[in-house]
Amino acid sequence: MTSNWNLFGKKSKRLGGILFCGCSLCPIIPNEGGGSTRSAKRSPVIINGKRAKTVDIHAHCLFQEAMDLLDDKGLSVIPPTLGAQEHFIRTEDGLRERIRGMDEMGIDVEIISVNPYWYGLDRERAEKICAINNECLTELNDKYPDRLYGFASLAMQFPDLAVKQLEEAMTKHGLKGAAIGGSVLGDDFANPRFHPVLAKAEELGATLFIHPQSTPQLASRFKGNGWLANTIGNPLDTTIALEKLIFEGIFDKYPKLKVLAAHGGGFLGSYAPRMDVSCRISPTNCNPDIKLKKKPSEYLNQIYFDALVFTGEALRHLAAQVGASQIMIGTDWPIPWELDPVGHIMNTPELTDDERFQILGGNANRVLNLDLYKDA
Repeated sequence: MTSNWNLFGKKSKRLGGILFCGCSLCPIIPNEGGGSTRSAKRSPVIINGKRAKTVDIHAHCLFQEAMDLLDDKGLSVIPPTLGAQEHFIRTEDGLRERIRGMDEMGIDVEIISVNPYWYGLDRERAEKICAINNECLTELNDKYPDRLYGFASLAMQFPDLAVKQLEEAMTKHGLKGAAIGGSVLGDDFANPRFHPVLAKAEELGATLFIHPQSTPQLASRFKGNGWLANTIGNPLDTTIALEKLIFEGIFDKYPKLKVLAAHGGGFLGSYAPRMDVSCRISPTNCNPDIKLKKKPSEYLNQIYFDALVFTGEALRHLAAQVGASQIMIGTDWPIPWELDPVGHIMNTPELTDDERFQILGGNANRVLNLDLYKDA
């Protein structure tokens, strides 16, 4: 059956039974000053006559009021990247710039989060930083209730506090879950001390968005050219975090727990079947008391992933491994890793129209309870 979608309202070209149009007509080009040069607003995405709402679940911000509680006033927190200053969106100019950027990328809704930089702090400061972040995220949602939502900040190094913060975030602030690291000072979330947080997330239906801060134990190996602390360190820490949750039986203990992984889930999607034979090959390295209900790789079908994997082939493989129902747009904005998130999905020909529709925003709408089609 011939598909019928048009991203920009332009005359389309037929290719392989799918109607395509150029998806880089209005690129966002980073400049050397850390900002970007943008062109015209994208038209809505129409798939088979239906407007597809697009949701970016991986976008960041920073709030100076919270960073002021750090000894260096947060200077070490600002990422050494293009787009760094666009993290500060609480000002009117910053907020308008963020909305304009979303419009030009074709993003209808952004779920914003703050990468956790407070895990090594004392309880009082960590609590204050998270409170400021969560209040500011709520304020942004109040200003743009149909465009901006937030993942809460939690002081995960104090699980009892994190439980209270998560409940408040979901019931008082209307946030959509929480953004957590890949570990807490080297301690994995599969550790029983974090189980109360996982249990509360399952109870509340809160999504836990795993966004790592490199793999700190390998810092010396990452030195040198290529920014390996991020290029390798971030996806590696995500991979370890997910494998620990799987092998320690967390998804059996909390079967309705919603975990969302940044950067396509790291390296796990590319090498998942190796997990299925590890305990057969080396039973002495496995715990006989942990009896998983499924093959390890099958748990990937209940984890969610962003689509920040750069190429159509990588996205095709991720969808084949985990299921298109588990994937959502992720840009890492304002760090310009992905300049054409909508085109990335639409130009992967192996995806069906329904799969494109779901990855663009349908999955996020369902998982995060966004109610995007209430007026449809």
